[in-house]
Parts: sequence; C-alpha cells; structure tokens
Amino acid sequence: MASAAPTRKPRNRRVTATGDDLSFAVTKAVADMSVEDNTTTGGSTVAKGKSVVSRYGGCSKKGYAPYNPRKQNQDSMVMELDKATGAMFFATLDGHGEAGDKVSQHFTKRLAADVFKHKDWPSKPGKAMCDVLAALEAIVLKDSSIDTEFSGTTAVLASVIGDVLTVANVGDSRIICVGRGGSTYKVESVSFDHKPDDPPEKARITRAGGRVFAVQYDDGVDGPARVWLGHMDIPGLAMSRSLGDTIAHTAGVSSEPDVYTRKLTKDDHFLVLATDGLWEFITNEEVAKMTKPFTVPEEACEHMAKEAHTRWMKEEGVVDDTTIIVAFLDVAAAKLA
Repeated sequence: MASAAPTRKPRNRRVTATGDDLSFAVTKAVADMSVEDNTTTGGSTVAKGKSVVSRYGGCSKKGYAPYNPRKQNQDSMVMELDKATGAMFFATLDGHGEAGDKVSQHFTKRLAADVFKHKDWPSKPGKAMCDVLAALEAIVLKDSSIDTEFSGTTAVLASVIGDVLTVANVGDSRIICVGRGGSTYKVESVSFDHKPDDPPEKARITRAGGRVFAVQYDDGVDGPARVWLGHMDIPGLAMSRSLGDTIAHTAGVSSEPDVYTRKLTKDDHFLVLATDGLWEFITNEEVAKMTKPFTVPEEACEHMAKEAHTRWMKEEGVVDDTTIIVAFLDVAAAKLA
C-alpha cells in the first residue's frame, strides 16, 4: 500500500492505513444451495444441475490502528448467483490509499451485473471479467469525486460455471482450491500474487522507468518490496498490479489481470478467496487446515479472520482489513448437463 519512505522506525511495516474499531465492522452473507431442490435459503434459485457450489459465505472485517480512528474498511466483496445460467460469481477486493474504500466499492457495486450481461458471458468468462474490470477502471479514473492518483484496489474474481473455475486476478488478493482427504489433502494456489520483486513484474516496472526496493528500518528489518517512481520515493505500492493508482501506473504498475482456468473434480472440497489481510501471516496450508473442520462457511471465515487479527497484532501492532469467502464444492452430487 502507498507510503513515502519513512524517516523513523514505524511498527506497521506491512500497511500504511488501517481502522481503529476493535469490534470490527462486519459484512456477512451466506447461501445454502441444494443440488436436489435447486434453491438457496435466501430465496434465489439455481438452474438445475448447473452448480457444483453447495454452500458459500463470507465476511469482511475492518482492521485496527490506534492512530486512525476514522479509518474505513477499504475491502469489499461480491457473492452473486446468476439466475439465468446457475453460475456463481465471487470477488474480493482490497482498496488502498486515501480513497481506497471508494475505489473498491466502485467495482463491487457493478461487477456482477456487468459480468452477467456481458456478450461473452458465460461462454468466455475470463474475457467477460477482464473486459468489465477494464471498463469499470476507465470509469473510476474519470470520476472527479474519487482521487485515484495514490488510491486503488486489488481484485481476485472467480466464476464457477458447471464444473469449470475461471479466475481473473489483479494484485495480491488470492484464491486457493483445497482437495478432500485427511492430513494429506491437496492445497493449490489457483491465482498468483503480483509482487514487485517477482522477476517478470520487476522487469516491466524497470522498463517503464520505475524502481523496486524495500525500505530498511532502523532495526535492520526490511519491509516488503515496493514500487517507486524513478526520480521520487513515491508511491511505495506493495503490489505490481492494481486498479486505479494512476501515479504508480506511470512507473510500470499494470492493471491487466492474469486469467486462470481449472476444471473442478469430485476430489475438490472448497475454495477460499481472500484479501492479503488473511494471507500476510497465514499460509495456504494453514488456511486449508482451519477451514476443513467447518461445515458452515461463514463460521470458517470468522474463525480465520480472528486468527489473522491475532497474528497482525503480534507482528505489527496494527491489523489490515481482511475479507474472506469460502465456497464448498460437491462435484459428485451435481448432475451436470
């Protein structure tokens, strides 16, 4: 997240702005989908035989910082069923910068509706998601009420159409897929974080005239690699791709998503999408282990968010906003056409 090079040792090396509400601001949603009755508890319907998602839920929790009592939750999320096709659409977004909450919410307000009406949906979900992200970014960049010079958002989008998972990722939010089984169950990272020190990402930034380096603090500990202009120590963005962030984009930061497609099988148990508030101090394998005992997805999300809070406080003394979605899968029970 954007910050200028520090002149003294700060404790929060990973974030630059978080909230000050220990009770957290909570957004929760859950849907229960039965393959047999094709209904959700919320009253929505699923086209028979079209979904392998059996149950999903999520939570979004504001972080904590004693120095910023007015901090808003800059994360946001989407969990939507396309009634026309039975497809599921999920997204987690992590806003950053002074207007990060406005940027992330700009996308989440329209993402699902615009994807569902795209001409290439559902035949080409990757193209539909990429086109919609580009179109919504163009709109927010022209919106004079939202200053995107030093503000933006990451985004990881996922569609489940039949037994095909398609992911579009910009930045360092992440989605993993976890298989069934005992202690040896498979954990697969479906998306890959866009970090400035990743060689291909760093090469692109360098070609554009930007610089990549980590700030070294007074105690000798390095923070994360960040993106800087060639001639000034701004903006200090800790990811190499984002939506918005017009200053960072002049230094080679990209808003182009990477797209991944994966066929889901009967051995796949659940998906976890989350912003880096979860992933910063918790590994993919730990997330899988923490989720596995639960049958109610939002309870798993709450459990992981509390653990993330504990680890952030221990490591940094502040807590990043944390948004998590869990979607349980039952490919074997779904009668796909």
